[in-house]
Amino acid sequence: MKTTTRVAVIGGGVVGCSVLYHLTKLGWTDVMLLERSELTSGSTWHAAGGFHTLNGDTNMAALQGYTIRLYRELEEITGMSCGLHHVGGVTLADNQDRFDMLVAERAKHRYMGLETEIVSPEEIAKIAPITNLDGIVGGLFDPLDGHLDPSGTTHAYAKAARMNGAQIELHCKVIETNQRPDGTWDVVTDKGTIHAEHIVNAAGLWAREVGAMAGIYFPLHPMEHQYLVTDDIPEIYERDSEHPHVMDPAGESYLRQEGRGLCIGFYEQPCEPWAVDGTPWDFGHELLNDKLEKVEDSIEFAYNRFPVLGRAGVKSVINGPFTFAPDGNPLVGPVPGMRNYWSACAVMAGFSQGGGVGLTLAQWMVEGEPERDVFAMDCARFGQWITPGYTRPKVIENYQRRFSVTYPNEELPAARPFQTTPMYDIFDQMGAVWGHQFGLEVPNYFAAPGEERYETPSFRRSNAWEATKREVRAVRTSIGINEVHNFGKFRITGAGARDWLDRIMAGRIPQPGRMSLTPMLSPKGRLIGDFTISCLGEDEFQLTASYGAQDFHHRWFLQHSEDGVKIENISNQRTGFQIAGPNAAKLLQSCTRQDVSDMRFMDVRRMTVGMTDCIVQRVSYTGDLGFEIYCDVMSQRSLWHTLWDAGQAFDIKPFGMRAMMSLRLDKFFGSWLREFSPDYTAAETGLDRFISFKKNVDFIGRDAAEIERATPPARKLCAFEVDAEDADVVAYEPIFLDGQVAGFCTSGGYAHWPEKSIAMGFVPWDRAEAGLKAQIEILGQMRDATLITDPLFDADGARMRGAL
Repeated sequence: MKTTTRVAVIGGGVVGCSVLYHLTKLGWTDVMLLERSELTSGSTWHAAGGFHTLNGDTNMAALQGYTIRLYRELEEITGMSCGLHHVGGVTLADNQDRFDMLVAERAKHRYMGLETEIVSPEEIAKIAPITNLDGIVGGLFDPLDGHLDPSGTTHAYAKAARMNGAQIELHCKVIETNQRPDGTWDVVTDKGTIHAEHIVNAAGLWAREVGAMAGIYFPLHPMEHQYLVTDDIPEIYERDSEHPHVMDPAGESYLRQEGRGLCIGFYEQPCEPWAVDGTPWDFGHELLNDKLEKVEDSIEFAYNRFPVLGRAGVKSVINGPFTFAPDGNPLVGPVPGMRNYWSACAVMAGFSQGGGVGLTLAQWMVEGEPERDVFAMDCARFGQWITPGYTRPKVIENYQRRFSVTYPNEELPAARPFQTTPMYDIFDQMGAVWGHQFGLEVPNYFAAPGEERYETPSFRRSNAWEATKREVRAVRTSIGINEVHNFGKFRITGAGARDWLDRIMAGRIPQPGRMSLTPMLSPKGRLIGDFTISCLGEDEFQLTASYGAQDFHHRWFLQHSEDGVKIENISNQRTGFQIAGPNAAKLLQSCTRQDVSDMRFMDVRRMTVGMTDCIVQRVSYTGDLGFEIYCDVMSQRSLWHTLWDAGQAFDIKPFGMRAMMSLRLDKFFGSWLREFSPDYTAAETGLDRFISFKKNVDFIGRDAAEIERATPPARKLCAFEVDAEDADVVAYEPIFLDGQVAGFCTSGGYAHWPEKSIAMGFVPWDRAEAGLKAQIEILGQMRDATLITDPLFDADGARMRGAL
């Protein structure tokens, strides 16, 4: 066994072998994989081996498509068989909501190039004739669905990696991982110590234990999962072709042909977490005891949906553990706060996602960034706040909802409330209907007395409509107040702070007492941040951005840290309120002895508001006259009472995130991970207007931005007024020009002040002109849309920017 390597991949399942192969494919050949037993030990060997492209996140769906297409390539490279069965698959819908979800997914697939199609019950009868279609509304057919041989596929990855120079060490148990001062690692095994520049934790069922060796907690948990294999069934083996997959969400089951019979697996409600206090090191090629009592109801439902099952005996029952993250997506990428430690864990759908995970991680390591926005599986999407006590109930919830309808406005209840601000009980008593972000409770809207304090999940306009409209009108006609706790906030100090920010940020760094807006770019020019910078002093700055991206951004800052610069994540230490509306300045002036009449738009000042020392800046995401007022978290309630009591003279009202997202549409303001994400560049989104090309600094991403400055990109972010009915754009709906898909939506909704349905999305650069006629597919209906360029509120900026 060699004693030095560039990368040590820990774990020999399908994910670890995929990472190893993709590293070699991108040119890193001094890599090795360490496996405590044999390849496929753990979850891989007993997996059902199914694969599919359907995923609510479009980038995850694209990576799943890449994974499936990769298998033929592996077979050609290695001469080994992956046991591929491209039989296609149909997902059934037994009610209108589930059908709406499938129609929405099909719409996304149009611009992704995936050839799925909506099918009727009559067509399903031809595709999957063993299905009892009673109550079935329709379905979604995907020709890429299929299954494979888990062991053969894993060994094909391994052979392809070996052919490129990788080394695989079997029966080599990792005992310790110790980091050296230079950031490299000593990986201590029972065969000796390996000095590695990088570690990849792909340990699957043992990822928690391997992570703990480095002091890392990975939020994942193994769950028991059962599937059955039947005896021979004439309706199956007498067919001329293999029976396609059938996913029956109502029955929480998936079904496929296995030999001359069927394989059917269940995501049952009475599910059971496994190895709560840790995975035994001696577990490997064992199965768990059958627990058919847990799936009795599911089996009964399946026997009704697929009557042939009732005439077939059960050949075998497979019960084995798989790992899940709280939201069901993998944990991939550089671990925040650690140098040279990478995650490839919690990949529960290894044969749908393993290839995409391997490609993404290899690109991240070799090229510095992945080719697409992968935040949905970035391990930085969970922060330091997450605990095993939170992870377990969320994993159970996710398992139980594996086949549930996913609504765009849905708030899931497990493990909540967890983190709250000092305002929680006050807002709760005021009727807050709660959402959550990054573990934190956030008011979505405020129900009036007598109104139901629950937003009905829906693909159409929900029962939050009237409350949201009420809050929007309060802001536009007088004044509204909400928290600024759900902004990520960083304090940057030190003699080198300004120069460091100049290099990290593409925009202008403001002078003391002023603010600026700036994109933060990756080396390839992609957006990795959309920041407000407030200069509180020559050597002190406050940065604000997305609350949910704070670990993502903090990781980037630390990766580019320099001497003389102190970086502090103060997201939960500095909080406060936003006040917005025509009476905002009057309210602020009534609460402080300092004169605010000369505060210009984008000014920032320290002042005492009531009894509270605050940082006050004139800016508002509502697009109205407004102020963000920051204070220490310990003083927040005092600040609230000051503002709320004084605000009664102006009929002040609280407003939540539903109103905030409606208000921003009036001004076509973009939102992080909607309009702004690593999928897009500054020029595509219009954020290039905030890039300071005049500054004499080689800021990160400058070369790529300069190229786009000289040659406009192929697409442009635009706003559309939509002739909607009872459903608005959510995201990723296709935009049709002249009858052809030419773009897609990034977000949308109903703008309550102008009373218009608005969509934002990308269209070809040379077509992006005011008045452009388009159609947008919303829940299967083609809705007319017109490109608009003039903001629907305060078009000249007089209210937002004008003198007080």
